Amino acid sequence: MKINNIAIVGLGYVGLPLAVEFAKKYHVIGFDINTKRIAELRSGKDRTLEVEENHLKEVIITNKTSEKGLFVSSDLVDMKDSTVYIITVPTPTDELNKPIFTPLVKASESIGSILKPNDIVIYESTVYPGVTEDICVPILESVSGLKFNVDFFAGYSPERINPGDKKHTVTKILKVTSGSTPEIAKVVDDLYKSIITAGTHMAPSIKVAEAAKVIENSQRDINIAFVNELSKIFRLLDIDTKAVLEAAGTKWNFINFTPGLVGGHCIGVDPYYLAQKAIESGYNPEIILAGRKMNDSMGGYVAQETVKIMIKKGATIKGSKVLVLGITFKENCPDIRNSRVIDIIREFESYDVDVDVFDPWASSEEVKEEYNFDLICNKNDINNNYDAIVLAVSHNEFLEIDLQQLKSNIGVIFDVKSLLPKHTVDARL
Repeated sequence: MKINNIAIVGLGYVGLPLAVEFAKKYHVIGFDINTKRIAELRSGKDRTLEVEENHLKEVIITNKTSEKGLFVSSDLVDMKDSTVYIITVPTPTDELNKPIFTPLVKASESIGSILKPNDIVIYESTVYPGVTEDICVPILESVSGLKFNVDFFAGYSPERINPGDKKHTVTKILKVTSGSTPEIAKVVDDLYKSIITAGTHMAPSIKVAEAAKVIENSQRDINIAFVNELSKIFRLLDIDTKAVLEAAGTKWNFINFTPGLVGGHCIGVDPYYLAQKAIESGYNPEIILAGRKMNDSMGGYVAQETVKIMIKKGATIKGSKVLVLGITFKENCPDIRNSRVIDIIREFESYDVDVDVFDPWASSEEVKEEYNFDLICNKNDINNNYDAIVLAVSHNEFLEIDLQQLKSNIGVIFDVKSLLPKHTVDARL
């Protein structure tokens, strides 16, 4: 089966890097409903910082008939000549931690409206096993009027993007692939193999590929929950958790994880997808949900422990000033999606504490829209004489700040990430 044009639906942290790599060998239509995003990309700007400006400008084209390159658009019609559609839209959860399939449904409806015989639709969005064939494919059939595995085909290849990671980029991470028939599975695998230098692994079915993705991050979530619980125990015992993990790590088969906040678009979300499917199937996933409960508790725990130390040092909590360093969900990355730093901030606010938040990576506009507070983006705008400072995200820039000058005489420093020398802080996880 000859691949002519490839369409990438959703140009965020996952879709854009993938589109750029495919565009080096194929004609690619990058589609996104955000017109502002499209305008930025056409000018060579990527606000996610996943693709460098010079690399983006090398592949962006303005001619839709070029042999290769990336043409970005918010017009559905521009994708109609594609033969492969790759959907990379987000799959978040709601306030009750239930999966939200709206972006996936809308994307499927859009592709269904322009689907043609022999087209292939590949999903990369994280889902639980069965979503591609039980939810998305029926939408494609209904809207297009075509019959699955007769007129059109499907595939699933889970994304493995690690935002902010410039070492493990899209082509350097082994890719799991799958297809709705053995023949299509081979086509999908060959397609990805043409750009993924790390190689591919062809799963025996779409459901296996879906399940593999959702357990990858569930496994990490559970392991981090374990060390978070250890951190709580060792703090009660006045033992340095980092030192314990370093000592245990000398054993050849010890798996190293570190305590901390668990947010972002994957680890803090994916386990809920698997849990939802398990519950629907009549099974209560105790370990998965226990891990989620532990990790979701860590933000409030950090604030509570900080307040305890402040009280011991003689601080008046109501009206005190606290500086939180970082709001993104991970270090050296502008992504604020599902950041659990907000749990620290909200817990402090419940004590009537005045909280400042500094993050040189995050967008103040996005933070205001998502979390409704004003972000400090320039370190020169930081005040001093703080009653407590919480280092929540280990941005490199924070190593250049003299925290001792920013805190009061009895001020507390809580190092969530164990980034700073132990003797310079009052507490760390």
